[in-house]
Amino acid sequence: MDGISNEELFSTLNDKGNLKKEIYQNTERAFELINQAARKISQISPMKDEHLRIEFNRISPFQSQLFFAGDALIFFMQTDMYEFSRDHDVMRTAYIRQDKTRSYVGIIHIYNFLTDSFKYNRENDLGYLIGRLFINKNMHYFIDGKREVGILYPQFGTLLFDETAAENLIKSSMLYTINFDLLTPPFDEVKVITAGAVIHYAENCRLVIGKRLGFRFQADND
Repeated sequence: MDGISNEELFSTLNDKGNLKKEIYQNTERAFELINQAARKISQISPMKDEHLRIEFNRISPFQSQLFFAGDALIFFMQTDMYEFSRDHDVMRTAYIRQDKTRSYVGIIHIYNFLTDSFKYNRENDLGYLIGRLFINKNMHYFIDGKREVGILYPQFGTLLFDETAAENLIKSSMLYTINFDLLTPPFDEVKVITAGAVIHYAENCRLVIGKRLGFRFQADND
């Protein structure tokens, strides 16, 4: 078997390294656009009531938070490059078949928590993934997610992630979150409680809470 030539090795290293760099920079740019849109929404909001007031916080280069009406949206930027599995629907589009490197993406996750989870430091409270933003080397994107948040795979390759797209993403995520209500858990899920949980709750309101606690979130029709 012939060995791998230096030319082949360094060519592959160069191509893949540059692709990773380009996707990272695009994902970073997309994350900044999301943060700018979230900050803008918080600044132009007419809500004066403290409970309804929209508040944006940049936590780190890779995480930000948007609080509103008892809810929180948490945005996480992944720093790595990913590729869709060969069984994913997006891999069957003409856009990817024409250039396989378009299937490599950066990812930004959007989670929904209750604001009180952070206010009362309830570290065990549950958050739910409501959407994922995928960005490729061409700044083309698509989103998979719940109801208002998600769009269809065939649009990948025709949509550029810009200021308008970021603003629409923030608004649709907020609308979905507002309508994603806190459900009472089934009786059998909460009929027994430990004394320790009661003591901790009295001290810090630290019972585990989530919008779908005790329910199969995956089976929701949202």
